[in-house]
Amino acid sequence: MPNAPRLVILDRDGVINRDSDAYIKTLDEWIPYPSSIEAIARLSRAGWQVAIATNQSGIARGYYDETTLATMHAELERLVAAAGGEIAHIAYCPHGPDDGCNCRKPRPGLLEEIRTRLGLDSLEGSWIVGDSLRDLQAGESMGCRSVLVRTGKGSRTEANGSGLENAQIFNDLAAFADWLLSQA
Repeated sequence: MPNAPRLVILDRDGVINRDSDAYIKTLDEWIPYPSSIEAIARLSRAGWQVAIATNQSGIARGYYDETTLATMHAELERLVAAAGGEIAHIAYCPHGPDDGCNCRKPRPGLLEEIRTRLGLDSLEGSWIVGDSLRDLQAGESMGCRSVLVRTGKGSRTEANGSGLENAQIFNDLAAFADWLLSQA
């Protein structure tokens, strides 16, 4: 795919930061994996655009609001910038699972937002990195290459085994970044 965009789309919870079945509701609960921040910065410095597509149904459930989410994302962007990198765009779905929106993964709305925001004709050949099957399904529906990380819910997703036929599997985001950067 010679014209594939140099783009890596990341899920947030479980890929960049620790996940919680009780939701990440405050900045104090948002605990990034240090290796993920550095991995994003390394990808960015190597000429890859890094975007984030994250379901945030805790907003619809009333656990936190969009201002709190913006605070978490500002801290993420600050940490990545301090490491010498940049996040091209953060797309999030604030809806609940029964709201019928087009943006909640596995639907493709967040990825369409990223494609539009970055001025790309297609996401075909770019990478989607997630810890759940729905992350990979969203990316695959847009022609992305799939990566499952074992952090967050990734080991559980891997153990389930279904839907991973096209996915490459890495221990974490840093291991994927190491591999991707070694391909050049």
